[in-house]
Amino acid sequence: MYTIGIYITSFFLKIIALFNDKIKLGIDGRKQTFKVLEGNLTPKDKTFWFHCASLGEYEQGLPVFEILRERHKTHKIVLSFFSPSGFEIRKNSPIADVVVYLPLDTKKNAKRFLDLVHPDLVIFVKYDFWPNFLTELKHRKHRAILISAAFRKNQPFFKWYGFKMREKLFAFEHIFVQNEQSKQLLSSINFLEVTVSGDTRFDRVSNQLQQNNTLDFVSEFKAGQLCIVIGSSWPEDEELLINFINSTSIKNVKYIFAPHNIKENQIKNLSSQLKLSTILYSEKEGKDLSNYNVFIIDTIGLLSKIYAAADIAYVGGAMGLTGLHNILEPAIFGIPIIIGKNYSKFPEASDMIKNGGVVSVKNNSELNNELENLLTSKKERGTLGDLNEAFITQNKGAVIQIANYIRI
Repeated sequence: MYTIGIYITSFFLKIIALFNDKIKLGIDGRKQTFKVLEGNLTPKDKTFWFHCASLGEYEQGLPVFEILRERHKTHKIVLSFFSPSGFEIRKNSPIADVVVYLPLDTKKNAKRFLDLVHPDLVIFVKYDFWPNFLTELKHRKHRAILISAAFRKNQPFFKWYGFKMREKLFAFEHIFVQNEQSKQLLSSINFLEVTVSGDTRFDRVSNQLQQNNTLDFVSEFKAGQLCIVIGSSWPEDEELLINFINSTSIKNVKYIFAPHNIKENQIKNLSSQLKLSTILYSEKEGKDLSNYNVFIIDTIGLLSKIYAAADIAYVGGAMGLTGLHNILEPAIFGIPIIIGKNYSKFPEASDMIKNGGVVSVKNNSELNNELENLLTSKKERGTLGDLNEAFITQNKGAVIQIANYIRI
């Protein structure tokens, strides 16, 4: 029944793709997967297969991937994504020899994919549990591990009706989880090969400090003033921030928006609502950026460095239901962070709120109060920022644990 459902879903996705560019990218990309594998792999190649649902999971897995790349230079690395937002941005990743879309989860596709890849080791990051692929991995006795996993008690694995999904987890020889709660949940279904290693993203973001994070255009725009960076924002986030920017009496503050969606119509809609002088990244050449109050980044790949210039960060995704984006990226720079209200699926957010460096707001009133408090108190900014930086430092080490476990 499940496989039939996949075929039915595939049919409807092809129809939806006529009106949705992102889905069309995925469908077109999957058509090329087997051709790309056949053209780049031979039966004699030694391979590792890394799978990530999207870009965030790639960033989580990257420190582990880098260690394996360095240790095993003769192995070819196959990197697969399910989402176009991961594949399109990292299709030229230097960590991999071959980057492809994961085919739809049919029995036929799983067998053909593994025939071509024949991996010595498989690493899945966080989630993306595809039953037919996991069944085939277990049947072939491939070594497979899951890293940076975080489980919740409301997932099917831990319900009476979830026995089919439960058994799929046993395709993994070992699971590295982010917290003790996840380990206990796995223990309740008798999966005991578990290590509480934490989240590899702590190691990943810590590496950012070793890079040159200065962006000249950001320094020119900021011009020594306080700066709020609104990262990975969605319309629900932007509505609140726009209200604050247009109404606050606090002067000499710069604002940088780095929206999740950078389509032209979305950018125009955002800029048209702002009353302060606004410039787009795509229009910055030849302009005196210090004359503008709001900078909208209508490109990708710069946010992690832009956070380095922030005095306060607002991280998007949690005011609506799309999902909170990465709050660890700004935290490593020792700045206070504000997020929306829907963060329960993100353990790091709950932990950092309890720790004191991250603040969750539900509405305009709460956001305005928090921003006014932080903008007018250097001491408060420093206190929250120090808590975030210390939290990152204290939680590093997952990568070493995973790397020590993996011996080929």
